[in-house]
Amino acid sequence: MQLGKWNTLRNQIFLGFVLVMCIILILVGIFMFDRVSILLQNNVEKHIQQTAVQASGQLSALLKQIDMLTSQVATDAAIQSLLAKEVKGERISFNMRQKLQQEVRKYEAYATGIRSMELYTTDHRSLVPLLDIDLTNRVFDKWIQEANQAQGKLVWLGLDPLDSNTVIAMRQVRLMDDSFTHGGYVFIRIEKSYFALSDRTTTSGMNTQEKMGLFDKAGGTIFSTLDHGMKSDQMFQHNGDNIEIAGEQFILIKRQSVETGWPLVILTPVSYTTEGISVLRTGIIVSGLAGGILFLVLSFALSTMITRPILNLIKAMRGARFGNLKYNDSSPTTVELQELNYTYNQLVDHLNELIEVVYQKEIIQSRTELKALQAQINPHFLFNTLEAFYWALDEKGEEELAQIVIAMSDLFRYVINKTEDDVWVTIGEELDHAARYLKIMKMRMLDRLSWTINMDEEYRHVPLPKLLVQPLVENAILYGVEQRYEQGMVQVGVQPSLRQGYILITISDNGPGMSSAMLDSIRFALREGYVSSPKGNGVGIVNVERRLRLYYGDKTEGLIIHSEEEQGTTISFEIPMT
Repeated sequence: MQLGKWNTLRNQIFLGFVLVMCIILILVGIFMFDRVSILLQNNVEKHIQQTAVQASGQLSALLKQIDMLTSQVATDAAIQSLLAKEVKGERISFNMRQKLQQEVRKYEAYATGIRSMELYTTDHRSLVPLLDIDLTNRVFDKWIQEANQAQGKLVWLGLDPLDSNTVIAMRQVRLMDDSFTHGGYVFIRIEKSYFALSDRTTTSGMNTQEKMGLFDKAGGTIFSTLDHGMKSDQMFQHNGDNIEIAGEQFILIKRQSVETGWPLVILTPVSYTTEGISVLRTGIIVSGLAGGILFLVLSFALSTMITRPILNLIKAMRGARFGNLKYNDSSPTTVELQELNYTYNQLVDHLNELIEVVYQKEIIQSRTELKALQAQINPHFLFNTLEAFYWALDEKGEEELAQIVIAMSDLFRYVINKTEDDVWVTIGEELDHAARYLKIMKMRMLDRLSWTINMDEEYRHVPLPKLLVQPLVENAILYGVEQRYEQGMVQVGVQPSLRQGYILITISDNGPGMSSAMLDSIRFALREGYVSSPKGNGVGIVNVERRLRLYYGDKTEGLIIHSEEEQGTTISFEIPMT
């Protein structure tokens, strides 16, 4: 009773309004929070990408400076002349090596960060510095092979195996006056501080919270502002993903240098991307609470305004009883309640009429259900009768007639005893149905009819709509075999089509065929949806054409008819295998 006391229309409207508003506020808040959060995060990620591009550009500029410097050394006329003598077998004197060293030192002064620049002969002997150091003792043999394969291009090798504070690069010297043959090597050692990208990018607006690392191909650290514990091999497996390092979440961006192949890694704390989201969350919550309180007040006032006139109308209707309804003589002031009052009075006038209509509809529904039950009994009666014929013929030894009765029973069962949803069958079931029909027609036509069905077993389970083949077989007998005085032949074949993924189903006869004019007329009539014939109205072939178009649409070309006079007729169609 206490619950029913509060279950009033006003309370329901009030609670309904409040519930709808709460749902709207929550959905709008979640949507706005999600959209703005994504926008903030996208802006941060865009900034991170710009920082990565800027850092890559800075690195590329530094590498090009070294490349240009070593290129100038390799093409210097004095150096070219002395190395040419070495190639020809003339050993350079110590004084000439001193002059060569002075020439190289001039180039070293052009750029900052260069520890040393060295020259070696083709047989790996040192020219500069003056110490007798073999190139194979400075670098690995595979690095020398890389320089040879580069054929004059600068090869960045990575950290110096003998000094982890320097980065080494090397290029072949190509003798321009001797058909660009191999003349020796330029070997350069650069301070790791030369690659300190953070100082350059910070001045251009890089966030100081970001961590940056530059590594060689072997994973050696060339430049890094990463904290202790951030391992390079852990970061090389990610790109553009969140990664947890030392208990903190980072966004990892990895770029690879085009010139060196060295990976450049930039880490940005995820907390940086979420700055401002807490303020946004607080603003959404406060706005939602204020809007919710305001809506509560307005919803209560609105529900009261709506339900008060309705309560007055309910009081006027309480005296009415079923079968003894009375008019409501009150005159509401609002248009909606006036319409409600008028509808109530009309209800009294038409109630008996509606009762009569409902009664008549119930009678009609009962008759319809009875006919539906009878329609279900008729097919079972037909199948049971045919089964009785079969056993009677089998007992009398009429085995052929008994098999024909069974074929008829299966034929009817295939057509009738299927549910409305069971419109798809397999090609095997459809051809079995056609075979039963041909078997029955064989009994009627005796030796005038012979038939074959050819199909590979791999196509037996391909689905297709029911009753596509049998109407065409019937058409072949009616207009082909029956028009001959000699024996007629009907052939049904299933074979792969020239179109990939399709199969071709063909029904052919050796009847009198058709003239080209009649064939054109039939093709035109198929497009119009009606085919006239002397023995019927052509509904079967039109039905097959329409159902092909309905079930397969643009995947089928419909029925394809080929016929010549005295040569028979062939009807075929293609269907997809799946």
